[in-house]
Amino acid sequence: MRDAFHDQLDGIFEDLAAIGRLVETAVERATRALLTADAGLAEQVISADVDIDRARERVEDDAFQMLSLQAPVAGDLRIVVAALRMVTELERMGDLSVHVAKIARLRVPNIAVPEQIRPSIERMAEVAEAMVRRTTAIIALRDVDAALDLHKDDEEIDRLRRDSFVTLLADDWSHGVEAAVDAALLGRYYERIADHAVSIANRVVFVVTGKAPQDIDA
Repeated sequence: MRDAFHDQLDGIFEDLAAIGRLVETAVERATRALLTADAGLAEQVISADVDIDRARERVEDDAFQMLSLQAPVAGDLRIVVAALRMVTELERMGDLSVHVAKIARLRVPNIAVPEQIRPSIERMAEVAEAMVRRTTAIIALRDVDAALDLHKDDEEIDRLRRDSFVTLLADDWSHGVEAAVDAALLGRYYERIADHAVSIANRVVFVVTGKAPQDIDA
């Protein structure tokens, strides 16, 4: 019975990694739509979000069934609860990709990101995409070392967002309030994607070790 239960737990983590791959695709396509004013690609991201939502529902159903039928305790309970929290984080990352895609679609046929701020947005997107890819691998492998290392990328994206405000608030900003608001929102969306990636990685650390990341670093 316990072997079957742990097989179910492994299955949930496989499903989480599969959702992570869907989120990877969403972030990459939303960014490409944003930087190329591709309305069709933006629509794909928006339409595909239902797949992430349905996958989240399946994971939640499986987890709640395990809670009700298996009554897990201690470490097993910790894993199931962490999985429920992780799937919510993954869904929110998908939602943030949709927000990026909607800004891209709103500004078509123009590109929503002015050249003056484009390097910052491109780099934030690049870092966020890489963090999503690494998070998917962290879930699949339950890789504690990689999870602990993810904080470095999060620090970079936080710095990039702070730097972007310097550009948006500079006297030579000539693209108007609308473009500035778009850029500020985009920075926030990519920053939140990164924050969710770190949160998921922290939960993996806790699942594997029973400790918070700061306790391992100490």
